[in-house]
Amino acid sequence: MPLSPKSNNTVDLLPNDSHGNQLFPAFIKLNELRTLLVGAGKVGLEKITAIVNNCNGAQVTVVAKDVHPDFYELAKVNEGITIKQKDFSADDLEEIDIVFAATNDNLFNAQLKDLAHTKGLLINVADKPDLCDFYLGAVVQKGDLKIAISTNGKSPTIAKRLKEILNEGIPNELDQTLQNMSALRQNLNGDFASKVKKLNKVTERLVNPQKSFAERNIKWLIWLVAVAFIAAVGITLWETEPEFQSFLTHIDPLFYWFLGAGFVFAMIDGAIGMSYGVTSASFSLAMGLPPASASMAIHISEVMSNGIAGWMHYKMGNVNWKLFKILIIPAIVGAVLGAYILSSLEHYSAYVKPIVGVYTLFLGAVILMKAFNLKRKKNNEKIKEIGPLGFIGGFIDAAFGGGWGSIVLSSLIAGGRHPLFSLGTVKISRFFIATLSSLTFFTMLGGKYWEAVLGLIIGSALAAPIAAKVSNKISAKTIMVAVGIIVMLVSLRSVTLFILKLI
Repeated sequence: MPLSPKSNNTVDLLPNDSHGNQLFPAFIKLNELRTLLVGAGKVGLEKITAIVNNCNGAQVTVVAKDVHPDFYELAKVNEGITIKQKDFSADDLEEIDIVFAATNDNLFNAQLKDLAHTKGLLINVADKPDLCDFYLGAVVQKGDLKIAISTNGKSPTIAKRLKEILNEGIPNELDQTLQNMSALRQNLNGDFASKVKKLNKVTERLVNPQKSFAERNIKWLIWLVAVAFIAAVGITLWETEPEFQSFLTHIDPLFYWFLGAGFVFAMIDGAIGMSYGVTSASFSLAMGLPPASASMAIHISEVMSNGIAGWMHYKMGNVNWKLFKILIIPAIVGAVLGAYILSSLEHYSAYVKPIVGVYTLFLGAVILMKAFNLKRKKNNEKIKEIGPLGFIGGFIDAAFGGGWGSIVLSSLIAGGRHPLFSLGTVKISRFFIATLSSLTFFTMLGGKYWEAVLGLIIGSALAAPIAAKVSNKISAKTIMVAVGIIVMLVSLRSVTLFILKLI
């Protein structure tokens, strides 16, 4: 009967389940063993690639009459690979510890298994589970952390999907945590029991981390700022703008258009982490709003929607606070500067509008390209120029009505940052950026186009908590294709109308 170890060094007997996966998991030191690979075609190339990716110091002898050219390329960068272009012979098993077979000759594979067993060697035969002594599972690696997945040969597709999920879900920073724990473990004194107690005390912070005052009260700060800001704007407009009072009693149909648009655009933004600004800007320009007023409406609406979305991501633990601290100040400076410059050009909106149209046309093309490049190879080097990135993203976002997510989020992910933590950090940063740029717009422009403003505020606020929860349940590629095409068509219309007027 198998035994289960317990912390007090006693054991319990476990029932022997003969119906489950009977494979015994083990991690093999291939850098200390002598490996033989028979067969050097495409399947053999997959085998040796898996071997060197997991152990670049592996000593592998490849025997095959026909050798795929990529084997020689691998051998140039892996000194442990030796290629013998010849027919296999029994002598090739001498001084070998483990065998891989990758030929399409079933009879030869069976004979090779028998020959390996006579010499006491374990063998893996490609695509022939019955001839295998062991399988190669899907592997997830984050530095020194390595997780192997086995489905007992039943479904490689399931193993692949689990690998993708774990690769996305486990942050690269976990390896640093592992290194820190290893260093701590080396410095612990006392017997085994005392070491366990000390490690338990340290690792308890991973489950119940100690948060700063700002982190513990961020949701109240967000709600306080959002409510105070909206209340101040509402009271000021009620006292100074007769049109605003009239609007509240006689709602313009434009309000309902922007209400629906705000909801849809916020849902799109929640699903793919970007495009609220560019879609709202394109829609606002198409509805006749000047660029500065359109950007003001967008950013005021984002105070509430991003406050809610940021709070939801905070509750779900999706915020990287170190990244937030580096990003936020330059981003706010850039956003305020962009809002000031755009507001100063409000009287030249007829000329600014086509420029914004060209910008949103470009962003639409970028979104469309990203839709067909979702599986691109990720860069292992993390982006380091966070401050300049925040400044540029904040400036362009305010000056052109959108682009924060398209510029900053995509750059962080492409630069090796974890997608989920990048999304949460970008969302909560956007709340503060939207608040400061909105105040700048409001100071410069006063109360204009409040049908659009209130429509976007209410619509996006209704969508924000829903979007944060369903962001991983919607096909991002489909949405990005649709958004890219729509934004490009609307922007192209705006630019074309301007050109026709000039003609």
